[in-house]
Amino acid sequence: MNYTGVREVEVVVVGAGQAGLAAAFHLRRVGYAPDRDFVVLDHSPRPGGAWQFRWPTLTYDKVHGMHALPGMGLTGADPLRPSSEVIGGYFDDYERTFGLRVHRPVSVTAVREGGGLPAWTKPVVARAGSVGALTGSVGALEGGRRLLVETLEGDYAARALINATGTWDRPFWPRIPGQEVFGGRQLHSAQYRGPEAFRAARVVVVGGGTSAVQQLLEIAPVAAATTWVTRRPPVFREGPFGEEQGRAAVALVEERVRQGLPPRSVVSVTGLPMTEAIRRGRESGVLERLPLFERLTPTGAVWGDGHTVEADVILYATGFRPALDHLAPLRLREPGGGIRMEGTRTLRDARVHLVGYGPSASTIGANRAGRAAAVSIRGMLTDDSQQAYGETELAGSLAS
Repeated sequence: MNYTGVREVEVVVVGAGQAGLAAAFHLRRVGYAPDRDFVVLDHSPRPGGAWQFRWPTLTYDKVHGMHALPGMGLTGADPLRPSSEVIGGYFDDYERTFGLRVHRPVSVTAVREGGGLPAWTKPVVARAGSVGALTGSVGALEGGRRLLVETLEGDYAARALINATGTWDRPFWPRIPGQEVFGGRQLHSAQYRGPEAFRAARVVVVGGGTSAVQQLLEIAPVAAATTWVTRRPPVFREGPFGEEQGRAAVALVEERVRQGLPPRSVVSVTGLPMTEAIRRGRESGVLERLPLFERLTPTGAVWGDGHTVEADVILYATGFRPALDHLAPLRLREPGGGIRMEGTRTLRDARVHLVGYGPSASTIGANRAGRAAAVSIRGMLTDDSQQAYGETELAGSLAS
């Protein structure tokens, strides 16, 4: 849908993955109507969030910890069907069931101050010594100012923004000496489409997360040789992961956010769940890990002790970083590189909420964050509207 002017809405939700859809659901629950009071903008071509881009051989039975969206469960899924199809179809049904009217593909290019100001936020001209002179203007109320959300399909002026852009669009590539001279193929796990492309190749997999392990276990049976390298020794988690352990893991991520540091993923502090496939991989030697090599050469990798491995492919399963470049004009980052938050609200701008970021970067965490953001925004906007109306009436009476 194209808009030639600036369209005013109460809330813009950026992103329609798990966190964005959960937020949209709860915005409806607190009384906002899609396409009237709020809009959901998603730059992906179809429903499914990042799941739609997962490799075809990642079947639904291999997915760890997919939590249902609020208000509608995911039942009857074929465990051998690609997870991209299962979850993509589920998200599509969810959007239709609750009438969320997601706009796609719409890319948000920037969010900045200003735009679409309603009449009650205009500056108040007041006599010296009056309430207006003391406060400067009614527009000084942060809840009154609007955010200008710039997109390739037209701009929106919003009183609040829920950012749910996730990490998929920012794969992290580590810088390693010799990358420019390596004669083989280098790719990120985001580009992985299945094991056939690695048949008869000598493959080095870099990274200690779930994707690294899943892709390595797929590649090993068809490759000529595989080598697994990680910066730190991987931690394999035995037994159930209960609520208490989950709270402890989230607390570690929250602490970094409170300090204004870039968040670690929740998975990075929970460890790798010991599945039967991982157990077999360890027993067979496929998951025998080496420390990260020192540099690449034209034909492979070299370690500090002189050990070498010949390689045709380097696969970087090195994770992702939050996709937040469009928020740069708001200057939300702290000197440490992260964004400090209270709940889902950013401390530098109370109108901006991040869901699926830091401690809420899990499917269950995204659901909870979506609800928290919707409830918080509803309260903030209701209070600000009442306060702005009252101060406008007061300033007008004093100026007359």
